[in-house]
Amino acid sequence: MSKSLIIVESPAKTKTLKNFLGSNYVIEASMGHVRDLPKSRLGVNVENSFEPQYVSIPERRDVLKKLKEAAGKADTVYLASDPDREGEAIAWHLQQSLKLKDAKRIQFNEITKSAVTEALENAHEINGDLVNAQQARRVLDRLVGYKLSPLLWRKIKRNLSAGRVQSVAVRLICDREREILAFVPVEYWSITAALTPKDKEHIFNAKLALKDGEKLEIHNKEEADKLLKALEGADYVVKSIKKSERKRNPAPPFITSTLQQEASRKLNYGARRTMMIAQQLYEGVDLGEQGSVGLITYMRTDSTRVAKEAQEEARDYIKKIYGASYMPEKPRQVSRKGAQDAHEAIRPTSAFRNPDEIKKFLNNDQYKLYKLIWQRFMASQMSSAVFDVVSVDITAAGMTFRATGSTVKFQGFMKVYTEGKDDDKIVADEEQPPLPPMTEGQILDLRELLPEQHFTEPPPRYTEATLVRTLEEKGIGRPSTYATIISTIQDRKYVELKEKKFFPTELGFIVTDQLVKHFPAIMDVEFTAGVETKLDNVEEGQLDWVQLLSEFYGPFEKDLEEAQEKMERVKIQPKESDQVCPNCGKKMLIREGRFGEFLGCAGYPECKTTMPLTKPIDIKCPACGEGDIVEKKSKKGKTFYGCNRYPECSWVSWDKPTKKTCPKCGSLLGERRFRGRLTGYRCTNQECDYVKARGKEAAPEEETTSTEDQAVA
Repeated sequence: MSKSLIIVESPAKTKTLKNFLGSNYVIEASMGHVRDLPKSRLGVNVENSFEPQYVSIPERRDVLKKLKEAAGKADTVYLASDPDREGEAIAWHLQQSLKLKDAKRIQFNEITKSAVTEALENAHEINGDLVNAQQARRVLDRLVGYKLSPLLWRKIKRNLSAGRVQSVAVRLICDREREILAFVPVEYWSITAALTPKDKEHIFNAKLALKDGEKLEIHNKEEADKLLKALEGADYVVKSIKKSERKRNPAPPFITSTLQQEASRKLNYGARRTMMIAQQLYEGVDLGEQGSVGLITYMRTDSTRVAKEAQEEARDYIKKIYGASYMPEKPRQVSRKGAQDAHEAIRPTSAFRNPDEIKKFLNNDQYKLYKLIWQRFMASQMSSAVFDVVSVDITAAGMTFRATGSTVKFQGFMKVYTEGKDDDKIVADEEQPPLPPMTEGQILDLRELLPEQHFTEPPPRYTEATLVRTLEEKGIGRPSTYATIISTIQDRKYVELKEKKFFPTELGFIVTDQLVKHFPAIMDVEFTAGVETKLDNVEEGQLDWVQLLSEFYGPFEKDLEEAQEKMERVKIQPKESDQVCPNCGKKMLIREGRFGEFLGCAGYPECKTTMPLTKPIDIKCPACGEGDIVEKKSKKGKTFYGCNRYPECSWVSWDKPTKKTCPKCGSLLGERRFRGRLTGYRCTNQECDYVKARGKEAAPEEETTSTEDQAVA
């Protein structure tokens, strides 16, 4: 019997699809892209319609061979890569590489039996406009990166990179830091009265707001003291009481950017970590007897639209678990202006799949993120929260103090979830503590007058959440790329993340200033946002992708030619360390080499002493008990950990030691990481084979280090 071949991107999807598709389907994975632009050359013919010169990715040769064999045996081939521009391009590259004539494109927003069955019934041709939009973005990014990066290498230092979006993101952080540095604080004062009704001890605060009916601003201590003197012995009388009912609507279900922001606020997850976990939830998790199940819809979307069936299921759950009062009369549907509406919002594939009921099948990261997505979606379909808000004006000596309080009348969606807040968000009136009962004309007791000096504050530094929010608001890049952008600008040491805030480095300032000076268009926020709009126009078939590239490349090439001659060379001075040279006694400087930072003598070239740059991790050496464990770099730039008493003590480990001990031999356990993510623990004693995975995942085995690596690091 003939079979159909479905080609997806990842092996995890094959497992989930096999769970509910019959034996008539063979499911294989392409492992992502199978072709790309070459690494060793530009790969774009700028003289001939910007034709990309694609090459097969070497690591995919065996995959392509396997897919060709499978396609040759199938009666129908379905290309089921992700439902976005990148996925459409992967489908097209597969079609070209495998020389498929009648391949069908299928897309599903969630990996469930109903969604996949519907996709198979509605198979269609590859969308050329989507492919062209992806090609245009890929070529744009290649032109900028491939042309600018070598220029930065020559003019500033090696191993730098520039990007159409990443460089603008760095500029935002640098501009914000300059605003902070240039900020001049302005003094102002506030006066707060601590009051209580005479007949009931319920102290509340009221802030001085008006004088003689006019808004009052207190600029300095002298003005504050003058007002305090005028208030001496005054009666505090309730002038007016305003009561109102306020409703707060739930936040819409997640899109890519809001998921990244909320995971940063509530879970302290970086954008990359969030997207990696979301990918796992989308592709499928083994739920025991149920098999592998896709738990959420596709996680790269800027639409808040929700399918009617999903809304009805959510309403059924809400009515059953919380009661009819928690369900609005009509289903909630929030639309976003300018959103690409091909996909739904990020939501659970089943409202009835409560996070706590499947917790035992998920690792900790998966559980936390799934719970966040489930709660946000359920809350988005629930009734509004209702607050009773009371605002009271109190007069004293011709001045008006104002107090606001609130009580929750009906929890609504807040029974399930409330949205987190960034540092720069203002607390709403309905979040103030409740006031005591009062009547107009009532005289209150003054317990204390509290004058307080304040100073205006500079704009806050960006966090991951606020940077993502700003990039989205300004139309820079796409939410699906933010995780990579944030990771890249840190890897290049343009910015540093300290206490969850971004600080630009000296290198970040230097590179940004040079690019702004010589490539003003590329570094302009509005220009970058305009390119994104044009890419959307290509996707919608309203603009030719070659025309977009031609309009961009002409001015860019001219700027590039001028920069080759006019961009000045910048020498970055190495920083002093707190160590001294063991040979000549001069300061050791933090220098950068091919494999990262190292210590070099300030007396170079007379003194050529070098040492590895070490970072203590506050753990004593388990071997000698005297030295401290420090982070080091091997000769090839790989991070490992060793005793700072080397060569007297030769203890080393690839895994970062922790204060946890091995239950088998008592040695320290080391963190096992894969792509920066903690996946488990392994004993640092090389003679012990104890390994403990975190959840169900573990990092690939790594080779053991040696004392030779430590000696030459």
